[in-house]
Amino acid sequence: MSDSDTLSCELRAHLSQLLAFDTTSRESNLALIDAIADYLAKLGIESTQIYNDERTKANLYARLGPSGNGGVMLSGHTDVVPVDGQDWSVEPFKFTESDGKCYGRGSADMKGFLACVLTALPKFVQANLRMPLHLAFSYDEEVGCLGVRSLVDHLNASLEKPAMCIIGEPTSMQPVYGHKGKVGMRCKVHGHACHSAYAPSGVNAIEYAAKLIGKITELTEPLKAQCDERFEPPYSTLQTGVIYGGSALNIVPQYCQFDMEMRYLPKMEASTTFHALEQYAHETLLPAMQKVHESARIEFESLSAYPPLLTDPQSEFANWLRQWSESSEFGTVAFGTEGGLFDEAGIATLVCGPGSMDQGHKSDEFVSVAQLNRCLAMLDNLCHWMSL
Repeated sequence: MSDSDTLSCELRAHLSQLLAFDTTSRESNLALIDAIADYLAKLGIESTQIYNDERTKANLYARLGPSGNGGVMLSGHTDVVPVDGQDWSVEPFKFTESDGKCYGRGSADMKGFLACVLTALPKFVQANLRMPLHLAFSYDEEVGCLGVRSLVDHLNASLEKPAMCIIGEPTSMQPVYGHKGKVGMRCKVHGHACHSAYAPSGVNAIEYAAKLIGKITELTEPLKAQCDERFEPPYSTLQTGVIYGGSALNIVPQYCQFDMEMRYLPKMEASTTFHALEQYAHETLLPAMQKVHESARIEFESLSAYPPLLTDPQSEFANWLRQWSESSEFGTVAFGTEGGLFDEAGIATLVCGPGSMDQGHKSDEFVSVAQLNRCLAMLDNLCHWMSL
């Protein structure tokens, strides 16, 4: 068995501990955050917890090395997606190792990376760093990159902000420079109920919602005209994902709601498309609805949003990451990250981490031992580069 197939005791212990915490986004992540903070304290590293309003969740931020601006930030989210309805052959919140694979919810996305960072930290502590190392661990990434925003505010208010960031999302240890942005919206259609025998006297919320969904399909076509072959698919997309409405077949439905999302290319204005949809709703559909009953209305609600990421793959930072990861390949990913938010804060951001999203969010999620060891090698190279 080669070294690449063997998991160190330290890495196994960290990954086992992290996987044991059920940090599904609907749950608290405080037990995990406290465990990481205790470990950092034992290494002599002070950390800051940035809580949500209810103090049920927290981001963790820490730094080590010399004072001053600049340095490198290692970033990852602590929440995971649910296991509900999935058929697992192993316990999802327990570390299981078999045939060179480490199983558990979040093993690939992205507790494997967090475990690698914690394993590598003693080397950074012992090194004579010439620049600071920053750690940024967030909550609620899986539900729209919600938690990290207060962490970004913390960084923006600091006089010692990092210059570069590596997000350890699962990319099979291939450096990534870009992804699309995302906007999630909910549309609420309020009609007017009546007995279905007198349907013309009511305002059918489902039917008007269907007209709006038809408009969404129409609005997807112009998006295909603006292409960027670096992404797959190479154009922005718009789709309806969830719909709910009606109460009984013999009642004209009073209410219907549906959720839609747009995945948009960098340098594109997503607001233009949503403005066209709202204009159609309020100028074309609403007058016809209120002609039947004045109480009818259409409302739009923002669910989540994060910006795209597009970092220059020829930059100095990108060239350094090629060396640290020992990979010359650079690409984009279809899924989103917190990278666009860090980039907007003036922190150059790239994505590179162990495992693949082909395994993320699925039953029997796993990350290979070889991928974890490649990540440790990258962090070792980074430590050497940051040292005097």
